Amino acid sequence: MESGRRKGLSGVLSSLSLLCVILDLQLDGVLGATHVEIEQHLEMGRKLLAAGQLAEALSHYHSAVEGDSKNYLTYYKRAAVFLAMGKSKSALPDLTRAIQLKPDFLAVSGHRQLLTTSLNLTFLKFPQLQRSPDQDEARNQLMRANELEELQEEAHAAHHRGDYSTTITVLDRVVELSPWDPESRELRAECYIRLGDPRKAIQDLTPTTRLRNDNRGAFLKLSTLHYDLGEHQESLGHVRECLKLDQDDKECLSRYKQVKKLSKQLDSAEEHIQEERYQDAIDKYESVMRTEPNVLYYTNKAKERICFCLVKNKMPAMAIDICSEAHQRDPRNINILRDRAEAFILNQDYEKAVEDYQEAREFDMENNEIREGLERAQKLLKLSRKRDYYKILGVNRSANKQEIIKAYRKLAQQWHPDNFREESEKKEAEKRFIDIASAKEVLTDPEMRQKFDSGEDPLDPESQQGGGQGGQGWPFHFNPFESGGNYHFKFHH
Repeated sequence: MESGRRKGLSGVLSSLSLLCVILDLQLDGVLGATHVEIEQHLEMGRKLLAAGQLAEALSHYHSAVEGDSKNYLTYYKRAAVFLAMGKSKSALPDLTRAIQLKPDFLAVSGHRQLLTTSLNLTFLKFPQLQRSPDQDEARNQLMRANELEELQEEAHAAHHRGDYSTTITVLDRVVELSPWDPESRELRAECYIRLGDPRKAIQDLTPTTRLRNDNRGAFLKLSTLHYDLGEHQESLGHVRECLKLDQDDKECLSRYKQVKKLSKQLDSAEEHIQEERYQDAIDKYESVMRTEPNVLYYTNKAKERICFCLVKNKMPAMAIDICSEAHQRDPRNINILRDRAEAFILNQDYEKAVEDYQEAREFDMENNEIREGLERAQKLLKLSRKRDYYKILGVNRSANKQEIIKAYRKLAQQWHPDNFREESEKKEAEKRFIDIASAKEVLTDPEMRQKFDSGEDPLDPESQQGGGQGGQGWPFHFNPFESGGNYHFKFHH
């Protein structure tokens, strides 16, 4: 029991190391040394301590103590460094000497509670301090340390039986009493991981990387957690910190190679998209899925972006298949719904495009891109129920000018009114022939085609608010069939 108590008290003392460092930095400028040389050493020690260079800081504080053995502040500052390094035994004599030199030091600048807590072990090991006027407060802090020890035992027991929620509840109180105890934070982080809350685990593990001199394990766990969340840049940063501590660490080196490779592929794929090299981006994202097949985030992300690239490459059939698979994996992803809607538009399936945009809008009512896409899809659907120039010519929305003209010539020959003798057939042919000519005019004129693709018929008087071409929208501003007579067209192949 006695050994357990000492272990618990030692843990309390170590856990206060960072707090000592912080307060040591705050003391600078408030409590000054008398000699210029001592002040220089203290200043250098302070800067090095703030930079985390503990060994170098300690060297300057050694010089400060040697230069003025009567200055209580130099002992206190050196003790703070010892505590930050986890060397409690080395810190105790310095803390004791600081109080001997300045008995009223415990009441200075509100640091009384910190120092008395740090001196719990000193109180036990140095009987002369029991005669100090501050022994009552020291006893109170000792009782607090006993409470902490009991809570830690309770937390470990709950963890051992797999009751992670109870473990977290108990550790909340432990961390409240000892906020800089890395072991308690690491144990609570493990519980959060088991309960499926990696974000809270990251919050607990992050400070532990500074509470231990060499906490490669925490850096590695942080790298893994960020990696699994799809945050490959943050993952790479943590594993690099691990390698700074030991460049030959096998686990960190292996993790670094994996994360670096994947990160490079992801960045390269996005660069290709920015450069509108969509097929190259598709190839890279397929490589991503081969590099990391076990973390769902990266497969889902790759499917989402391949869906986007296929739409940009105007490959609607493939895009619809990939986008549908991506949608099953991530049903609430509005980017996937948007891209599949655009693929449906390319495929002239406007009803499904409207459905996808409406579903995306339910998930994000404030997104202007989704709102505008829905409005455009609705216009196209309405327009398709009147005249769809792409359907009239039988071409895809991605067809180029040459393909459009070729389709026009074929249909114009087929539906030329001279090919029909019956009056009813001739009238139907005239109507079809006018629609074919209108479609060719609109789709071969970039400006008119852009209007039509945006859901507006440039030949529709209603769409143009009274500025239409008249009648059925004959593109040459007259209808040769109205005057009767013979009409002949020659098609050059």
